[in-house]
Amino acid sequence: MRITQRAVALTSLQGLNRNLDAVGRLQEQLSSGRLVSAPSDSPTAANRAMQTRSDQAAVAQFDRNITDASSWLERTDTVLQTMLDTTRRVRDLTVQGLNTGATSAASQEALATEVASLREGLVALANTRLQGRPIFGGITSGDRAYTDAGTWTGEAGGDVLRRISDDEVLAVDVDGLTAFGSAPADLFTVVGDIVADLTGDPAGLEADLAALDEVMKGMSSALADVGARASRLERAAQVNSDRALTLGSQLAEVENIDLPETVMRLQMQQVGYEAALAATAKALQPTLLDFLR
Repeated sequence: MRITQRAVALTSLQGLNRNLDAVGRLQEQLSSGRLVSAPSDSPTAANRAMQTRSDQAAVAQFDRNITDASSWLERTDTVLQTMLDTTRRVRDLTVQGLNTGATSAASQEALATEVASLREGLVALANTRLQGRPIFGGITSGDRAYTDAGTWTGEAGGDVLRRISDDEVLAVDVDGLTAFGSAPADLFTVVGDIVADLTGDPAGLEADLAALDEVMKGMSSALADVGARASRLERAAQVNSDRALTLGSQLAEVENIDLPETVMRLQMQQVGYEAALAATAKALQPTLLDFLR
C-alpha cells in the first residue's frame, strides 16, 4: 500500500496532539492539585469521590447532632446536680424540724419559710429551657415543664432523640416524671407537704422525710443515667472524629495528586513531546513547493 506524504503528516500530527494532550492534563493536575477535575477524567474515581463526600456530609451532620446532644446532657446534668444539692438542704431542714423539743414555734416558722423559698427555686430550675424547650418537659412543644404550683405540664410518650451515627440514636432528655417522680409522691408535692407540716403537723415530717429520700433516689438515678449517656456520647464523638479523618484521607487518595510523581511525569512527557517534534520534523519530506522557491 502506497503511503502518501499527506498520510505521514496526518499520522504525525495525531501523535503530536496526543502527546500535547498528555502534557496539558499533567499541567492541569499540577495547577489544580487534583487527579479528577471532571467525571470524564475517571468515572470510577469520580464515583468513589462522590460516595466519600456523601459520607463526609453524614459525618458532619452527626458531629452537629453530637454537639447538640452534648449541650442537652451537660445542661441537664448541671441542673440536676443543683436541684439535688437544694433537695439535700431541704432534707437537712426537715431533720432539723423533726427536733421539735429544741425548736420554738418561731423557729419552725422560719424553717417553713426557707423550705418554701427552696421549693420555688426547685420549680424554677425544673423549668430550665434549652433552645426554647424545657429540658424536663419531655416532647412537649410548650415552654414550661411545671406550673408555679409544681404540677407537671409536659408531654410523655417519647424522647428527644439525636442520631449520632449510622446505627445509633441517643435520647438526650430526662422528663420530669422520671427525674422528680409522679404526683402525689413527686418532689414538689413532698416539699410542699414539708412546708405545711413544719408548722401544722411536725409529727408528719417522718413520713415526709421518707418520701423525700425516695425522690432523691430517683433524682440520683436520673443523674447517673445522664452521666452514662454523656460517656456514650463522648465515645461516639471520638469514633465520628476518627471516621472524619479516615474519609479525608480516602478522598485525598482519590482526588489529590502525588506532587513529586506528577512533576516527574510532566517532565518526562515534555521530553517525549520535544523528541516527537524533532522526529516529526525529520520524517516529513520537503514538498514540491519547497524546491520551486
